[in-house]
Amino acid sequence: MEIDGHNLVVRFSRTEHVLGLVRDLVVPLSSVATVELMTSWKAVHGLRVGLDLPRVRKLGTWHARGHRQLVSLRRGVPALRVALRGEKYDEVLVSVPETDLLLSCLAWRP
Repeated sequence: MEIDGHNLVVRFSRTEHVLGLVRDLVVPLSSVATVELMTSWKAVHGLRVGLDLPRVRKLGTWHARGHRQLVSLRRGVPALRVALRGEKYDEVLVSVPETDLLLSCLAWRP
């Protein structure tokens, strides 16, 4: 996950594209509603399309009633939970090593 100009970008490797059945995501920063540090993977819920290795790796799309999550979580790597407005996904849950930097950048928006 990175910030590129006025967009939040989530990029996946070729392997992740295949295993998680996911595509790269680009959303405008104006669509970001909230950002928080994840302390538990319990926020991931619904029916899965992708990879789920319990307590090791979650990668794909989770669907619940009227709610879609793009998920890329790895054991041992801190993660952010980003709520979106008016986008394909309602939430993006992604493990990123630089959570503090991204959290502060996403939380501070004029």
